[in-house]
Amino acid sequence: MMNYIVALILGVFFGFALNKAGLTKYHKIVNVFRFTDMAVLQFMMTALVVSMSGLYILRGLGLVTFPVVPATYIVGNLLGGLIFGVGMALSGYCPGTCAAGAGEGKLDYIVPGLLGFLAGAAIYGLTYQQVFPAISAIANYGNVVMPDLWNLNPYLMVLLFALMSLFLFYMIDRAGWQRKDMLKDE
Repeated sequence: MMNYIVALILGVFFGFALNKAGLTKYHKIVNVFRFTDMAVLQFMMTALVVSMSGLYILRGLGLVTFPVVPATYIVGNLLGGLIFGVGMALSGYCPGTCAAGAGEGKLDYIVPGLLGFLAGAAIYGLTYQQVFPAISAIANYGNVVMPDLWNLNPYLMVLLFALMSLFLFYMIDRAGWQRKDMLKDE
């Protein structure tokens, strides 16, 4: 029960952070795909670096253990990512911002978001028996995480990911893709 309460509290704080960063606005999501505003990408990369760092530090201190990760199916991940990305680009919503926008009471987030979630779940459920066996037979890497796959120290992997993120932030700043429409929001 305590896990559910912690998850709920973290979810509320995540939604609050999305809202305060302005990432519950339709144009913020769409502009990532237009390469005109990379605030969402920067927010997510920052969240990944912070969570990776925190989890590996807590694991190193013996305070947490990682559960067994699900098997990695390259074709399934690529196909699912493509479907997810196309849906996100067409709708201008992603699950996190859709939930945060719905929490704000915005009907334009609740209706398409709910319909999208239900349609995706229905398609997945109806096609699973036919699609999963074919996908799982191709490029199945098993239960592996990137440091293990590349035989790297996990802390080195976190450092490389953080440096890659910083380089990406630098390139976004150099290209002028950073918060161009910030004044329009306010």
